[in-house]
Amino acid sequence: MSGIALRCDGVSKRFASEGGDIVALDQRGVDLFLIDLDGSPNKASHGANALLGVSLAVAHAAAEETGLPLWRYVGGANAHVLPVPMMNVLNGGAHANNNVDFQEFMIMPVGAASFSEGLRWGVETYHALKGILTDRGLSTLVGDEGGFAPNLASNEDAVALLVEAIEATGRTPGNDIVLGLDAASSEFCHDGTYVLEGEGGRRLSSAEMVDYYAALVDKYPIVSIEDGHAEDGENGLGVQRQAQQQPQHDQTRARGLLTGA
Repeated sequence: MSGIALRCDGVSKRFASEGGDIVALDQRGVDLFLIDLDGSPNKASHGANALLGVSLAVAHAAAEETGLPLWRYVGGANAHVLPVPMMNVLNGGAHANNNVDFQEFMIMPVGAASFSEGLRWGVETYHALKGILTDRGLSTLVGDEGGFAPNLASNEDAVALLVEAIEATGRTPGNDIVLGLDAASSEFCHDGTYVLEGEGGRRLSSAEMVDYYAALVDKYPIVSIEDGHAEDGENGLGVQRQAQQQPQHDQTRARGLLTGA
């Protein structure tokens, strides 16, 4: 046993020994107990993936006990809105053998009437992206998570490719399909400085990194930025929150930056 399985086993054993008063049907109570069990400010003791695994296992067991499908159990009796899928279609960073710094570039079919339609839109956009890459002589090999992994001049080039692929399907970027990023910035943060090797070794401070994201959000329909700052980059998060409060940020820009916090 190794990796996440070992961590989940450790959490489960502590849960079993210390969680005697926890009721499985109280999902919020379960999750708060797991947070307290970990005891660290950022879930470093057991790891967020392990805690999530145990939380999901409890939710599945409770749903089965009540005879409800998981989505109904979690969402409640009035649940009617399904999550919008975030489809990782272009890879970089540690997930790919290319020069793109950001780890994931995602599409989100927010305008689709159903999950199945959204999935179809995502597949069609993925294939349109492949066609564009092929026409330009760029690699269509994929990264660790299935997104294409071409060498590009910048992270912005990757975002622009997604917009072009959406348009190639006849849909409207920002209305039918929006974009999300997982920068995984801890991978390219060194001693408090963000180094974009794929952009010629460009070096940015935390404040400059916020401006970098803001420029992308202003130009493209980006509504989600995950791990926009290094794991221990509290200063970067502070700068970002301050930027979000500035009146010159319109609603779309603020929303895009907010999800990166």
